[in-house]
Amino acid sequence: MASSIASLSKCVSPILAEHNVGAPNKLSSSFSVSSGAVIGAYKPKSVKLVSGAAFKVRAAASDSQEAVREFALRGFHAKRALKVIAGLQNFDAKNVAAVVSAAEKGGATHVDIACDPELVRLATSLTTLPVCVSSVVPEDFVAAVEAGAHMIELGNYDSFYESGRIFAASEILELTKRTRELLPTITLSVTVPHTLPLDEQVSLAEKLEVLGADIIQTEGGTSASPISPGIQGLIEKASPTLAAAYAISKAVRIPVMCASGISAVTAPMACGAGAAGVGVGSAVNKLNDQIGMVAAVRSIADSLGLPSQSAVSSPSVPSSSTIAQ
Repeated sequence: MASSIASLSKCVSPILAEHNVGAPNKLSSSFSVSSGAVIGAYKPKSVKLVSGAAFKVRAAASDSQEAVREFALRGFHAKRALKVIAGLQNFDAKNVAAVVSAAEKGGATHVDIACDPELVRLATSLTTLPVCVSSVVPEDFVAAVEAGAHMIELGNYDSFYESGRIFAASEILELTKRTRELLPTITLSVTVPHTLPLDEQVSLAEKLEVLGADIIQTEGGTSASPISPGIQGLIEKASPTLAAAYAISKAVRIPVMCASGISAVTAPMACGAGAAGVGVGSAVNKLNDQIGMVAAVRSIADSLGLPSQSAVSSPSVPSSSTIAQ
């Protein structure tokens, strides 16, 4: 009996090692139990035994991926998502930590940070909220997801506009295709640039949905020039992104996030216009103290009817490390 077990172990171990069955996070996406190489190299009995283990590993990975997607999308399903954005080009760990902590304490549902593995590890150590990373380089997303990011944002272009960098619809479509090739299952949000005419924004959003985007994010506040003071000025500043959210939400079935120029005054308007949530950046990340950041987040959270963090039990945070495989 012992010699039989030893023989079986010798036969199975090479397959386990070759296909990393003992390490789910390294499982090859191309592995197939019906592979000719496997069947030709090993006895059918050995293949049957290993295939069962492989299927269990794949099922566990699939369950984990679904758990992460549900974790990332639940705020959008409730149509009350509030994403606090640290900035696509903000790699200041101290500021990012302050923004993430303010989002957690203020009652936000998501945080969005620059696409950097070290920042991801920092953020996930500070918050129980879903962590999104933003970039315009698809290849950068892989390491960030392996580090623990729960969703990705292809966009947040505001920081590029000052230098004259504009993103054409064709470029965004190509970036989205490449991102989906690299990460086919992770929750993907794509920003539709406000530099396009509104009808072209709608057309782009429809194409992005077909390519597999899970969320469409609108923008426009940074280029708006309100002429009125007070509340009227806040509405004028948000009008481009509100208009885009209304038009796009009528054309797609996936959630729309209204971002850029959003305040406590206009956040409820965004949801009324069809958005499933709002994104806020400079209203929080440009402040100089933690108390002010928390107060800014809480003000917008209150306008959306979100509970304070103290009223919410800390959820379990699923790992996203299997998604990149």
